[in-house]
Amino acid sequence: MYSLIQILMMILNIVKFIVIAHIIMSWLINFQVLNLRQPLVAQLWYGVNQLLEPLYSRVRRFLPDMGGLDLAPLIVFVAIIALQMVLQNNAYAFL
Repeated sequence: MYSLIQILMMILNIVKFIVIAHIIMSWLINFQVLNLRQPLVAQLWYGVNQLLEPLYSRVRRFLPDMGGLDLAPLIVFVAIIALQMVLQNNAYAFL
């Protein structure tokens, strides 16, 4: 059972890395450091969006309209960290 917790932690670490990459890419695109007309940047951007949009859309349903501010990545990131803390603190129960 402990190996399942380790696998879950690894998956959460990967998702956390992808969320961080998505946040950084969105900043770089908004500040025009990266250009979506470049094929590699466009493919990475649309691929990461396709991966994370199911998570973000579920969070956005519960958030009020904030104008142009999207808090869904922040909430998903905090939720991943909280879930990792819960798994780490309760891992001893499965030994």
